Parts: sequence; structure tokens; C-alpha cells
Amino acid sequence: MDFTTPKKAASNGITIEYFEQGEGPAVLLLHGFPEHPFSWRYQVDAIAAAGYRVIVPCQRGYGGTDAPADAQTYSIKNLVADISGLLDALGILQAVWIGHDWGSVPAWYSGVFAPSRVLGIGSLCTPYFTWEAPKDMLQIFDEVRGPNHYMRTFQEPGVGEAILGKDIQHTFQAMLRGHGYTMEQFEAAPQDIRAVPAGVFIGSPQLFGEPIVNEQELQFYVDIYQRTGFTGGLNWYRALRKDYEEAQGSNYTIDKPALMISAEADWFMARGSTDGMQSRLPQLEMHVIADAAHWLQQEKPDEVNAILVPWLKRHFSA
Repeated sequence: MDFTTPKKAASNGITIEYFEQGEGPAVLLLHGFPEHPFSWRYQVDAIAAAGYRVIVPCQRGYGGTDAPADAQTYSIKNLVADISGLLDALGILQAVWIGHDWGSVPAWYSGVFAPSRVLGIGSLCTPYFTWEAPKDMLQIFDEVRGPNHYMRTFQEPGVGEAILGKDIQHTFQAMLRGHGYTMEQFEAAPQDIRAVPAGVFIGSPQLFGEPIVNEQELQFYVDIYQRTGFTGGLNWYRALRKDYEEAQGSNYTIDKPALMISAEADWFMARGSTDGMQSRLPQLEMHVIADAAHWLQQEKPDEVNAILVPWLKRHFSA
């Protein structure tokens, strides 16, 4: 796929930039933070070749998609509405929603807020969590990680932008790397590391391993973020309280084919974070990829595709 020639569509009051390839049942690939549809470059050809229409949008705040100033418009419910509106614009009734990192949250919650638009759901790295507890995600992370975790740091406008945007090339050089600290090493590390501070995105401390992008791929990310900055993606974190409020009283059970692919060394996720997902996802299939960290589909593309494509074929006729 050529990630330099996007298409555009009007949806939910904004203009969304997207890329697509192939024909057949629709498969949405939703990127995470701080990324771009380019992060799915190794999956698009494989999925399209298997007989699917692959649609990879720049989500609200990213790339050439609009980035409204109001952080509260970045709530998960509204993000699901963005993608549902994109499906409307493309004349598609239902799709398989697959996400990575933050992109997994609107993917999972499509089954809560827009179940009629969902054929199935999948996620790389980010588990399905619900807001049934009396605490929102920030409060939970404060208890698990302490007060210095990156989600808390990103709440203050301008702070995350200053950290990530000071040297954009260095940020992506430091971040787009494979497995370094194992889960065991991370759990044995000092508290200031286990807090997962915002500095991990710029290699301070450096918990990742070797680079997983070449110079051309690195420059693609740098060029994008030199144009857009990081505020749009950071606003997803700033809407966390609204996410909690809008989800109250929801039916969190999603009886659709579901796929969870975890990375063995993804210390962004606490050990056991996928436990209990089957109670809300009765058709869930789970996998763990060894020797892999958080940027899973770029670090281990063949292993991801070897799980993802057969799962699609088993459940959704091409």
C-alpha cells in the first residue's frame, strides 16, 4: 500500500484521511499512539491478498484527519462514531474492527457503542477492559503505577507535547524498537522504572531493544509528526474521564468473534491484564507472541499475520 496517497471522507463532523486496498468483507485496522496507518504496512497486503477490503484510517487527531481543539471530543464513544461514519461514507454496513495500542479501545468498544456495525473484533497488545469499577483508568493506573506514569503526565496540555516534540527524530529513534526488558526484568526494576514514566517514549529510561524501522521508515514518521505535532494523539489521554462517564451502564458483553494477540515482553501492560476477558467475550481466541514488545505488528509481522489472516478466514468468508 502507498501511504503517501490517502483518500478522504466526511464523518461525524470531521474529515477523515484513510487508505484502502482489496475487495471483500471490510477489515478496519486502527493505529495507536503515537503512530499512523503506516504502522500496519506489513499487514495490509497479506489481508487484502486473502480476500478482504482493508481500510486503514488516520484516527481523529492524527495525520491528515482533522484534529479538533476540544480534547473532550476524543472520547472513545465519539471515536467509534468517527469510524462508523467512515463506514457510512464508504457504503459499508459491517466490518471487522482490529486495533493496536490505543486503536484497540475503539475497536473493542465498537461492540459496546455500535454493535450493529461489527462482524468481529481483534486487538494487538491492548486488552479489553470495562469501566464497571468506581474508578476511571487514571485512578487505577495511579494505584498500579504510582503518580508518575505517562498517562498522568500527559493530562496537562503542553507537557507531553514538549517531551515528545523537542526532538521528533530522537523520539521515534528511541521508541520504535523491539523487545528489550523482559517482563521479569521490568517487574524486578526500581519503582521509577515500573511507573512507566513519559520518558520511556524518548528512551529515558531505555527499556526497548534494537530498532525495528529502517532509516526510510523512521523518516516517514518524523515527516508526519513534524507537520502535525502530538496534541491530537495526546488528547485521547485527556478524554479518559469522559470515557468512563460515557460508558457507565453499558452492556460490556460482546458475543462476536474476538481475537487477542499479546506480546510476551510488553511491559506497558501489567501481567495478567488479559485475565478474565473471556467472561465478556464468549468467542475470544487468545495468543501470545514470544520475544516481542509493544510495537508488535512492526517487530513481528510474520508472526502476527500467521495468526490474524487464518482467524479472519475461519470466521469471515472472503
